[in-house]
Amino acid sequence: MIAPRISTRRYYDLLDGKTLKTNSYSLYPKNFFDTLESSKEIVVMIHGLRNDSASAAKKFEIARNRLRRIGYKHPVIGFSYDSNTRGAHLKKTELRALRVGQKIAQKNGKNLSRFIADLKKFCPQIKIRLIGHSLGSQVILSTIDFLSKNSSNKNLIETAHFFGASITFNDLKKNRKKINTVINKKIVNYFAPSDEVLQYAHDTNSVKNPLGLSGSMGGKIPKYAEKKVKPRNHRFASYALTIRNFP
Repeated sequence: MIAPRISTRRYYDLLDGKTLKTNSYSLYPKNFFDTLESSKEIVVMIHGLRNDSASAAKKFEIARNRLRRIGYKHPVIGFSYDSNTRGAHLKKTELRALRVGQKIAQKNGKNLSRFIADLKKFCPQIKIRLIGHSLGSQVILSTIDFLSKNSSNKNLIETAHFFGASITFNDLKKNRKKINTVINKKIVNYFAPSDEVLQYAHDTNSVKNPLGLSGSMGGKIPKYAEKKVKPRNHRFASYALTIRNFP
């Protein structure tokens, strides 16, 4: 069974990040979300860069299957967005493609925040947990930013888990007040000094000291915790195997 998903595919231009559609999101399949009314909690998984719709769907299945295997019984859905930016696979255009991806990820915070707010109106009792891989951490941080603008969104997100995050600890520090407002329990950062993709990002100065590579480096903010792990590579499938318990 394909994991249900929230989608903003084709909402943003893959070459320059310009907004193409102004509606908030689409749901697939729509009837699945009607069943959430009886759910106690839900996980939304947000994928990283260089994922088209099909590969994003696979990441959602990996998240769902791993969490089920370790005993998590609640619904796991995906957030699919335009991360397959043009030229990300070519050295001469990879930096431009990354910057466009970051721009699109930041914009998608508005889309995901609207879904979360809508879901809480429909199911006031539901707890919402977020999982972000790589660039998905930027979507989550941007989502927190948008939610923090409304005082009624206090503690709206129960937990957030980062895997191979491509944001920095400084990004978290700048948003610590917003995090403290929107996150109810904790942000957990799974970081790996062996992550070759994040090491390359650091070495080429495209992302200096990524959170997923370096962790907090001794810094502290409220509601933040981290776990040092050793995945085989940067792929979410490898990080998923490092999850021993959840949440």
